[in-house]
Amino acid sequence: MSILSGKKILLGVTAGIAAYKTAALVRLFIKTGAEVKVVMTPAAKDFVTPLTLSTLSKNPVYSSFYDEDDENAVWNNHVDLGLWADVMIIAPATANTLSKMASGASNNLLLATYLSAKCPVYFAPAMDLDMYNHPSTHNTFKKLQEFGNIMIPAESGELASGLVGQGRMAEPLNIVDFIENDILDKLSLRGQKVLITAGPTYEAIDPVRFIGNHSSGRMGIELAKTAANLGAQVSLILGPSSLSVNHNLIDVVNVVSAKDMYEAVVSRYHDCDIAIASAAVADYRPKNISDQKIKKADTAFSIELERTTDILNWMGTEKKDQFLVGFALETENEEDNAKNKLKKKNLNLIVLNSLNDKGAGFKGQTNKVSLINHKLEIKAFDLKTKSEVAQDIFNEINTLKK
Repeated sequence: MSILSGKKILLGVTAGIAAYKTAALVRLFIKTGAEVKVVMTPAAKDFVTPLTLSTLSKNPVYSSFYDEDDENAVWNNHVDLGLWADVMIIAPATANTLSKMASGASNNLLLATYLSAKCPVYFAPAMDLDMYNHPSTHNTFKKLQEFGNIMIPAESGELASGLVGQGRMAEPLNIVDFIENDILDKLSLRGQKVLITAGPTYEAIDPVRFIGNHSSGRMGIELAKTAANLGAQVSLILGPSSLSVNHNLIDVVNVVSAKDMYEAVVSRYHDCDIAIASAAVADYRPKNISDQKIKKADTAFSIELERTTDILNWMGTEKKDQFLVGFALETENEEDNAKNKLKKKNLNLIVLNSLNDKGAGFKGQTNKVSLINHKLEIKAFDLKTKSEVAQDIFNEINTLKK
């Protein structure tokens, strides 16, 4: 799976002969799993048709603020387009458009959208040899890169004028590779291994019944997705859950019992850089498991329980260079209990959430947490989606690891 999978890509097309290559570029972006929208300068439509690009992108193509021939036309909001994108790429980027971008000119929808974009902006110059080598063009390149834009250098070859040299827009496959590698190089967890436990454990009573809890595994799955999107190689040890995750950087290890989870952790823990124990592991299991379904009787029924292995305690004892994160789900004396657990288990960070907070805890889409580090400093967060909470947790991990 490409790092661009699930990304929202806004492609800006300007009026250069290389615009014909954007059909192939859109197809390649779609193949990575990205969603693509296209904005064209009015003159770019002389080189490639909006119909072609809208068909390939499966989205409308925008080239003006509104349709002058339609009195009921809806305004194409450049701000919404700019904020929609995770990545903006202007290809081909002509000398004319690049100069306007550098000066802040805004006389068409593409330029207005560029000025509204909050995401990384890439530009792939395409022009003739002498234009590419002109001092004013190099000043434009320099200024745009000083603004934080990323230049995809032009390639050398035969140009439309018949001259041979630098100025050809990079080939579509090379553009996609450049953007993928640039994003990967900037990911904070690239090259690191992250181990995450998630979900409940089921402790068998007999072939039919078990002791379990209400954990869905959603928080751990969101943590795994966030870590993978930051470039990490993730091992997700997942207890019984109806949820699933599909990412080429996430290896899902399905387990059932606390014993299964412990064994999976032991075999992977010493090789990881970051470990996050978000699973709701059973503290006790039946001492004796019946081979047959236990029949209902008129008398009272009891089950003798024994302790399961404390996985987080083992991880804290075995910790060497790992950054270890635990979770504390509390109902009373929340901060004190979490701080005690942090110290007792030898953690670098603990994530505290309380069942007393509406919207926090098991099963839901949201969580409300406080992060307590090894110095016992506390950061409290408002109610957020579990995806946003996962991002907050990794932001704190990255801060503490520096």
